[in-house]
Amino acid sequence: MRASLPLSASLPAPRPARFSLPRLVHLLTLGRTRKQLRGLDAHMLNDIGLSREAADRESERPIWDVPQGWRK
Repeated sequence: MRASLPLSASLPAPRPARFSLPRLVHLLTLGRTRKQLRGLDAHMLNDIGLSREAADRESERPIWDVPQGWRK
C-alpha cells in the first residue's frame, strides 16, 4: 500500500529543456559545415570571400560557439 503525499508536498514543475531538436540539428549542421571549410581550396575560399586563415579559425570553433544572431 502506498502512502499518498499531501498536496503541499507536490513535486516542483519540470524545467524546460535547454535544447530542442531543431536547435540540436542546427548545431550539428554548423559543426559539419565548419569542418567542411578545411577541405575548400583557395579558389573556393575566394569565391565565398574567406582567407585560409579565417576558414581555419572558423573550422576550429566549437559547435556551441554560435553566431550572434542565433543567441536569444
